[in-house]
Parts: sequence; C-alpha cells; structure tokens
Amino acid sequence: MTAVSEQPATTVGTELDQPYVYQRKELLEPDWRRFPGWANVTDAEWRDAQWQRVHCVRNIRQLRGVMGDLLDDRFYDELAADQRDMATMSMLLPPQMLNTMAPHAEPAEFSDAFFADPIRNYMLPVRSDRDSVWPSHPHAERDSLHEAEMWAVEGLTHRYPTKVLAELLSTCPQYCGHCTRMDLVGNSTPQVDKHKLALKPVDRQDAMIEYLKATPGVRDVVVSGGDVANVPWHQLEAFLMRVLDVETVRDIRLATKALAGLPQHWLQPKVVEGLERVARTTARRGVNLAIHTHVNHVQSVTPLVAEAARTALEIGVRDVRNQGVLMRGVNATPEALLDLCFALQGEASILPYYFYMCDMIPNSEHWRVAVHEAQALQHSMMGYLPGYATPRIICDVPYVGKRWVHQLAGYDRERGISYWTKNYRTSIELDDPDALNRKYEYYDPISTLPEAGQRWWADHAAA
Repeated sequence: MTAVSEQPATTVGTELDQPYVYQRKELLEPDWRRFPGWANVTDAEWRDAQWQRVHCVRNIRQLRGVMGDLLDDRFYDELAADQRDMATMSMLLPPQMLNTMAPHAEPAEFSDAFFADPIRNYMLPVRSDRDSVWPSHPHAERDSLHEAEMWAVEGLTHRYPTKVLAELLSTCPQYCGHCTRMDLVGNSTPQVDKHKLALKPVDRQDAMIEYLKATPGVRDVVVSGGDVANVPWHQLEAFLMRVLDVETVRDIRLATKALAGLPQHWLQPKVVEGLERVARTTARRGVNLAIHTHVNHVQSVTPLVAEAARTALEIGVRDVRNQGVLMRGVNATPEALLDLCFALQGEASILPYYFYMCDMIPNSEHWRVAVHEAQALQHSMMGYLPGYATPRIICDVPYVGKRWVHQLAGYDRERGISYWTKNYRTSIELDDPDALNRKYEYYDPISTLPEAGQRWWADHAAA
C-alpha cells in the first residue's frame, strides 16, 4: 500500500501579507463645525443646496473667514502666488467639498495636514505644488483634446462615430484645478482668458437637437458642460425630453461632479421628482439613462454622496458611474485607488468605471503620471474588485480618444513618447485617407524620464 504524503496547509496572512488588504470602512460625513466659520451651521442648513451654493468659497478672504486661525499665512501666500502665476481655474469650493479636506486633523496639526491633503491638492492648488522646472509640457494645449475643433454645432463635440458630447453651459458648482476644459469652463484667471459660448442657450440647444435628428448614426449623447447641475432643472429636463424624441438615440449620460461636490443638489425634491420623470420616460422608450460623476479620493465618498447616488438609482436611473482622474499627489497609488473603488462600489452604489490620465493642459505636469506608471497601477488593481467594478485606466490621446493604457502601439521610454493608433475617423478626418494608418503621439511628464530623456527635452523643447 502506497503512502500518500500530506501537503503542508497553506497559511494566509501569516508569513506574507497581501499587497493590499481590504477592510470595510463605514462612510463618514466630517463635522463641518470644526471650521470656525461654520461652527453654528445646522444640519438642515448643511443639507440645503441653496445654502451650499451661497456659501461657496470663491477667494482667499472667504477662505480665511471659514478657517479662522487653522491655516497659517504661509498657505495663503502660496495660494495667492499660484492664483497669480499658475492657476488655470478660478477658485470655487462648495462647503461640502471643502469639508472633506483634512477631515481628522487636530487644530494644532491642521495647517500641515491641509497642505498635504489629496483633495486640497487638486481643488485648491498652491504654488509649491507645481513642477518648478517643467510646469507645462512643451506639447501642452489649452484644449488638449481638440474638442472645439470637432464641434458639429457650438458646444456639440462629435468625436466618436456613434457618440457626441453636448456642452450645455460653461460653469460648474465647483472648479477643479486640473479641468480638461480649462479653456472654456469657469471664470478667466490671470493666466487664462477663457473662451466664451456665443449662442444663447436656447439657440445652442435647438442646433444640437437638429444635428441629432439629421445624424442617425449618433446613438449616445453625453450631456455635460461645465456641469449639468448648474442648468436650471426645468431647462435640463426639457432638453432631455427633446433628446428622447430623437428615435436613434439609445443612451443618455448626465455628467456631474456635483454628485460628489454638491450632493445636496441631487437630493432636492424638485430635482429628484424631475429626474424620476426623465427616468420613467427613458425606460418606456428603451433608452439607457446613466449619471457619470467624478470622484478622485475616498475622502469625497460621504453618506450624503451615497444617499444622492442611491436616490438616483431608486427612481430609475440605470447606472451611476465614476470617471475619476489619475493624479500624482492625489490617488496615484494602488492603495488610494482601491480604497476609493471599494468605497464607491461597496458603500455608495457608484460603479468604478474609468480613471483618466490627467490631460496635457498647461501647468499640470506635477499631477500627470507616465504611461508605464499608469500600466503598473492598472496591474495592481486586478483581482481585488469584482470584474464589473474594476475600472480601466484610460489615456485620452489627442485626435485618437480613449485608449486603455496597455493599448499603445509603441513606446520610447527614454523620451517618454508613446504611440497610438485608432480604428475610426473623428468628424474632422472623414476625408483623411491616412487617419487610420497614422501613429499618434502622447507624452509622459518630463520629470519622470531618465536623465538622458530630460536632457533631450531641454535641448529640443523650443523646437
């Protein structure tokens, strides 16, 4: 009789730990009363969307009024220098978003914690955040994705064969420092004189609807801006109903960072009731209705955000999805991305969908990561989340569009130049016979390159 040798039992988490260990964490609404300026704000006021909008922080004076003595003058000096010399977006912070910064810091440590906070990093950038040598890549552009070049009518970008982007307005409830539409969205800054939409909103919407009717190949409409939360609800609902009258449209996506930055807006009775009317209409007509929001760090996922997302799902919105932006100093680690995704998917019913690499706009080099770094981060996330909730990291390549970071066709790591191909023509390339054969370039941040690559760019940047 042959003896069967026993195999040693496999131990889990004893000698070697997993690279990432999941622990369920309850969502927390930080106590806004820790800020001297909001010490007497009631729960009812905090949940009121109008109170949130009225008390947005728009300048350093208002920030001082909220913070009292919590921040030292060094921070305000750095902030003022950045607004004067570097900022591509004006300051606009709803209380909800400001309250997620340094949520657990003690008063004596608050100033340092606020400086280091990841949400502060991209919503309230200061001068020392920026890359001191290469604040902008030589190929950075105001409209880095060339969306305005692809306007079929004003504000309607026809970039992909079956999809369009409808920019209804050029404002948001909050302004992110890394905004890809910094050439159009928000108020002008000392660095950027913003472009303006010329048509009246009603005329612009009329032109968009006529284009959709005349272009049956378009089946997917992303309604954005700016942020649809800044469109008066009756106007937004009327536009959506007109889009639904176009029989060839099968998908509608509402783009709103306000679901995270100002969830109070999406919890207003008039908005909830109106969204339910739209959801019922889309269901009757077999159209998919989704909300796409923009959350970049787990601290932003609070009970109010979860309530807003679940309310939308309960009234008939098919999906609430997150399109974050991958940024150094904010979320560019496996732990930060996985913590965020588990909070979104497990606690707030928001599907982790995409993380875009930060676009090549001016003064954004300190946020951007190299393609190979994004590939490593994508690898690090695999296997932890459910497959349907594992987000893809996307490189939005100029004139190409969204590409998963592993889809590149070539890569010069020394100079940080990646090469990409595509399988469709944009609306401005319909007569270009070489559009599908050309390789399109994308550029890593120069600070991530080896010394030889940095020298090459120093020698060739002007050209």
